[in-house]
Amino acid sequence: MLTRTAALLVALSFLGAAPVQAADKLTVLLDWFVNPDHGPLIVADKKGFFADEGLEVELIAPADPNDPPKLVAAQKADIAVSYQPQLHIQAAEGLPLVRFGTLVATPLNTLVVLKDGPVKSIADLKGRKVGYSVGGFEDALLGAMLTKHGLTLSDVELINVNFSLSPSIISGQVDAVIGAFRNFELNQMDIVGKPGRAFFVEEEGVPPYDELIYIAHKDRLADPRLKKFLAAVERATQYIVNHPDDAWAAFIDGRTELDDELNKRAWQDTLPRFALRPAALDRGRYERFAAFMKESGLVNKDVKTELYATELQ
Repeated sequence: MLTRTAALLVALSFLGAAPVQAADKLTVLLDWFVNPDHGPLIVADKKGFFADEGLEVELIAPADPNDPPKLVAAQKADIAVSYQPQLHIQAAEGLPLVRFGTLVATPLNTLVVLKDGPVKSIADLKGRKVGYSVGGFEDALLGAMLTKHGLTLSDVELINVNFSLSPSIISGQVDAVIGAFRNFELNQMDIVGKPGRAFFVEEEGVPPYDELIYIAHKDRLADPRLKKFLAAVERATQYIVNHPDDAWAAFIDGRTELDDELNKRAWQDTLPRFALRPAALDRGRYERFAAFMKESGLVNKDVKTELYATELQ
């Protein structure tokens, strides 16, 4: 009798227990290897904010940084971390990609020279060598900055330094570099005793833009996982602002290769640039930058903003 009663109680306990919900899986392709730019994503994962939203998020660093948008366009991944300037080009090409959130809400790109070097203003670049890594967009940035100071691209010698930005300027191979990130290259140069001076693109003739954004396929914007994803990322960003030291500890947990002076400095410099309202969209800002991209010849047609940038409803 006791055995039957015990068995019945066990059965009832199972009947009364709430079913365990499996987490919704989500694949997020990063733009590059993990670095402080990805702080809210890593913290949301480590602090359990994704899990609280019922998400199981897989963060993947790409072998080729050009691949993530293509994979999302082909619906082989859910989300990609990408760049606003790149999105304008992709939209003009007809790729089915839409920005639904922002990660880093300011430009990171800068024009950098040696702090104690001969270039004190952008006008001093006339007849000098400027290094770059990626042709096209960086040329457009530099061109706009030179124009503000009465120069054109023909007044400088452009040299492709193949992503070796800091070493090329430190060694004297070039007099300046365009495309240096203000949170990385400047710290890198300072650490080795060759401090740099940055000219900020948004102060020198280039409209402000979002450096890093979240993009998804246009046909998946109704996916409820996307809103949950943004909710977790916003919570993580607030946590980073309120608890920067603890957030840093979470960021480097299991990633000892990131626990160095460069990344510590970059973390501090990136923190105020994270989007506090990642879901919010400034449509006018996107339209102004779209006009800049067209004027610079980087896109050849107008595309309605609502076709490639949205706020989830």
